[in-house]
Amino acid sequence: MSEVKLAAETRTEFGKGAARRIRRDSKVPAVVYGHGAEPVHITLPGHELLLALRTPNVLLSLDIEGKTQLAIPKAVQRDAIKGFLEHVDLLLVNRGEKVTVEVFVQTEGELAPGSFLLEHVLNTLTVEAEATHIPESVTVSIAGLEAGASILAKDIPLPAGTTLAIDEDAVVLQVLSAQAEEAAGEAAGEAAAEA
Repeated sequence: MSEVKLAAETRTEFGKGAARRIRRDSKVPAVVYGHGAEPVHITLPGHELLLALRTPNVLLSLDIEGKTQLAIPKAVQRDAIKGFLEHVDLLLVNRGEKVTVEVFVQTEGELAPGSFLLEHVLNTLTVEAEATHIPESVTVSIAGLEAGASILAKDIPLPAGTTLAIDEDAVVLQVLSAQAEEAAGEAAGEAAAEA
């Protein structure tokens, strides 16, 4: 996992007007909290932060008034229409500290031949990992699976040092038969033709 360095400025103005002025200067208002310390209100460079947040669970190295602190994004608020960053909440972490995060579940391979559908019951998996070694995603093979097969959280291989933070028997993926849906659609079509 890569570490992204960002220069942060502390801020003393709060409220909508101050936030608008900050965003007008191509910056993003943020709050850093954690480890029992008082929350610190900062301003981050907008473009660099936007690029950094493209990586899931990115580790940010913040330079706040000459002091370097590590943080991970906890909450990101975006404009609903234009998509620009409005505000970011960051959680302080230490090297070696375990944190609970969500990682994306990716699949590889092809289902068995036939009319099968893969349902993602969970798109992300909640795991506990060292703050400096958070995996971007986990990958599971679906090769040859048929209808009725399911993959549980405990069946997904995790990187070293990463543990599950959810019920190990939680269903993550399941394979369904597409024929049942087709049959229902044909029955509805026949009923409409008879009417």
